[in-house]
Amino acid sequence: MIKSLWTAKTGLESQQTKLDVISNNLANVSTNGFKRSRPVFEDLLYQNMRQPGAQNNIQD
Repeated sequence: MIKSLWTAKTGLESQQTKLDVISNNLANVSTNGFKRSRPVFEDLLYQNMRQPGAQNNIQD
C-alpha cells in the first residue's frame, strides 16, 4: 500500500509542476523578452540505474 501512495504522490507532484509552469507562462505572456518554460519529466528508472561498468559498494 505504501508503494501505491508513493505513486499517487509523485503523480500529483508532477501535475502540480505542470500547472505551475503553465500558469507562469500565461502570467508572463505579454512580458517583453520572456521565454516560455517547459517541464521536463524523466523516468525514475533511468535516474536510479547505474552506468554499465560502474563500481558498486557491495563488499563480500
